[in-house]
Amino acid sequence: MLLNINQDNPQGRLISQVVQTLTQGGVIAYPTDSTYGIGCDIFNRRGIKNIYQIKQRDPRKPFSFICADLSDAANYAQVSNFAFKIMKRHLPGPYTFVLDATRIVPDSLTTRQKTVGIRIPDDAIAMAIVRELGHPLVTTSANLSGESPLHDPAEIDLAMGRMLNIVIDGGIRYGDPSTVISLIDDKIEVLRQGCGDTSWIDQL
Repeated sequence: MLLNINQDNPQGRLISQVVQTLTQGGVIAYPTDSTYGIGCDIFNRRGIKNIYQIKQRDPRKPFSFICADLSDAANYAQVSNFAFKIMKRHLPGPYTFVLDATRIVPDSLTTRQKTVGIRIPDDAIAMAIVRELGHPLVTTSANLSGESPLHDPAEIDLAMGRMLNIVIDGGIRYGDPSTVISLIDDKIEVLRQGCGDTSWIDQL
């Protein structure tokens, strides 16, 4: 189902409809500040299993997730003072920061090293969903594994709509996926260059 939501002022009743779908194990496509993502409630095993099937993704390769703010992120990741300063300066923004996971994170969302990827996108729709849901939202690019991300919600609906419960139309997003940066052991390592600028790292 294609659901049009205002990208600047998301309608509360539509956000509630999306959140209800998520709590029931549904999978949605939604906009971020980089490109479109596919997501579910991080605590719904059925939703997570469905995303792995939709993406045709190796189950040993975990997903990142979207948090409401840094306080929320600290519930799921071990955020040192060093990491907090970096994240506070660059979030919300098109970055995924990799940190050691806390015990509350489901095993299906951590690596063998027990790390997690944290996103706080600068996008009104994504943030409205996470805030109303009350805990993080799984995030992975809207595409099948090995294929290019889709930027137009109409194309996502055409290509993947039958596998998704809701495709949110928040406008076309032409960005690249987020830049992934590891902050493990207070060391900065760019794991994937994406939408987020990394020139600031050389200035630290």
